[in-house]
Amino acid sequence: MGKLIALITAGLSFAAVFFSPGTCLYEIDAADCGEKVGNKVSNVNIWEMGRSFYEPQNSEKNDIFDFVEYVQLMQCTGGNLERDLFRNPQDSSVTDDYDFERLVRNCRGIIASGAKPTLKLGNVPVKYSKNCKTGGFGVNILPPDDYDVYYDYIHALAETLVDEFGKEEVLSWHFCVFTEYENADWFMCENPDDSAEEFCKIYDYTAAALCDAIGDVYIGAHSMSVTEGLWDEGIFIKHCAVGRNFKTGETGSPLKFLSASYYEPCAGGRRSQKSLADTIGCLRSQAEKYGLELDYGVDEGRLLTGSAGSQSDELMSRTVGYTYQAAFDARIYGIMMDNDIDYFSMWSYKSDGLNRGNPTVSCHVARRVSEFADALRVKAKKIKGALRFGAEAKAFAAFDEAENTLHIMAYNYKNDIDYGGKVKFKFRINAPQFADGEVKITRYLIDDGCNYFDDWVKDREKYGITAQAFSWSPDCPNIGASLIDRDARELYYSSLEEKYAVCSELEPEVTAGVISGGELTVESELGGNSVVFYEISQ
Repeated sequence: MGKLIALITAGLSFAAVFFSPGTCLYEIDAADCGEKVGNKVSNVNIWEMGRSFYEPQNSEKNDIFDFVEYVQLMQCTGGNLERDLFRNPQDSSVTDDYDFERLVRNCRGIIASGAKPTLKLGNVPVKYSKNCKTGGFGVNILPPDDYDVYYDYIHALAETLVDEFGKEEVLSWHFCVFTEYENADWFMCENPDDSAEEFCKIYDYTAAALCDAIGDVYIGAHSMSVTEGLWDEGIFIKHCAVGRNFKTGETGSPLKFLSASYYEPCAGGRRSQKSLADTIGCLRSQAEKYGLELDYGVDEGRLLTGSAGSQSDELMSRTVGYTYQAAFDARIYGIMMDNDIDYFSMWSYKSDGLNRGNPTVSCHVARRVSEFADALRVKAKKIKGALRFGAEAKAFAAFDEAENTLHIMAYNYKNDIDYGGKVKFKFRINAPQFADGEVKITRYLIDDGCNYFDDWVKDREKYGITAQAFSWSPDCPNIGASLIDRDARELYYSSLEEKYAVCSELEPEVTAGVISGGELTVESELGGNSVVFYEISQ
C-alpha cells in the first residue's frame, strides 16, 4: 500500500510539473554591458528585380524601412534573357550593348525608400557563355568564355552607377558575387572539378571591375554552408587571403564579408544538417585561420516547406503564418546575438509580400529586435527553469545608453506548431543607470492576439477554401501572392484583408514600475510559441 501511495504521489508530482506552466527565473544585470548588438534585421531579399522599386510605385513609404537598411537584388546582372542587362541579350555578336536602366531605376527606388542596395552580381549573361547551360534556378551556371569581356560588363555597370548616384553614395552599398557559389544548381563548370577555381576567377574579375570603377567597395560572397556543396568554401576563403589574384596577379582578393544560407526543412520537423551557429562558425573559423576580420550574415533562409498547395509545398516567404514563426524567429535572433552574426536577410514581412499588406508576426518580431541595434548586450542569466519536454525558453537583454532604456526579449518555443504550454518568466533586474523612483515599462506580447493568420485559418474552413486554391503552400503568410482561386482571391481582397488589418495590430501595454537601489522585478506569462519584448525607460 505504501509503495502504491508513493507511486501515486510521484505520478501527481510528475503531472504537476508536466501540465502546469513552466517557470523561468532570470537575473538581468545592466551594470555589466558588453558589445553593441547591431541591427540583426537590416536586410531583405528581392528574387526578381523586375519593377519592385520603380518610381512612382514606391512613392508611399513602406514602414519596414524603419528598420530595413539593405535590399538585396538577387542575380541582378544576368543569367537568363530576362535578367541580362543588354538591349539585345540574344545577340552574341555584340557584347557591349549594355542597358542598365532597369537596375538603375530599382536602385533609385530603394534609396527613395530609405535603404541601400545590395547588388548580387551574377549570374553570367547568356551570350557570354557559348554553351550556356541552365541550372535548377533558371539561370546560366557556366563561367564566361572571355573574362575580360565580363570584366568590361561589370566595370561599365559600376561606372554607370557612379555617374548616376555619385561615388560616395555607391561606396555605401554592398556587393555580393553570386548566390550559393558552391551549389551546382547555381554555378558549375562543364568539368565540375574546375568549378572552385573558376569561381575564384570570376570573383577576382568582378571585384577588380568594381574597385577600378568605384574604389574600396564592400564586397563578399554567399555560400550554402548549411549543407555540403560541390566544393569546400575554404578554397575560396584561402584564395582571397593568400591566393594569386587571377585578374591583378597580386596576392589575395578584396573580401569584406561572408554570408551563407540557413534553412530548416519545415516547421515542427527535423532540423537542418548544421545549426545556425555551426553554419556561420565553419566560415568564420576558416577566415580567422588566415587572419581575416570579416562580417558574417545569412543571405536567405528560415523554413522551406509546409503543407502542399495545388502546385508546390514550398513556402513562398520561407515562413509559416502561424505564431510558431514568432518564436522561431526570436530563437534565431537570440542565436545571432550569442554568436556575433550580423544579419539575417528576410524574404517577406507582409501578407502580400515585401511592400504591401498586413504585418506578419515575423514583422512584429523584427521591428522589436531592431530596437536592440544601438544597445549594448547585457547579461541575462537563467537561475532556474522547469519546462515541458522539448520546450525552450530564453531571455536576452541590452541597454541603450543614449535612450536610457533597457530592452528585454524572451520567448517560449517548441518545435511544434500546436505547442500550447505556458511559461512564467520572472526577471530580477539590476539597472544602476536608473535613479530611484518610477520607470516606464512598455510590454509587447506577440502571440495570436496580433496575428491575422489564425483568423485566416478559421475563415478558410468557414468559406471552404481548400489547399487547391493556392499555388504555394497554404501555410505561407503571403495570402494574396499564393492564392490562385478567383473566388477566394475576390473574397480575400474585398472583405477579409481589411478585417485582418485589425487582427494584426500589435498594441503595447504601458505600465509604471518602481525601482529602488537599481533593482526591479518584472513578471510575464507566455503561451506556447509566444514572444515578449520589454522596454524599460526613465
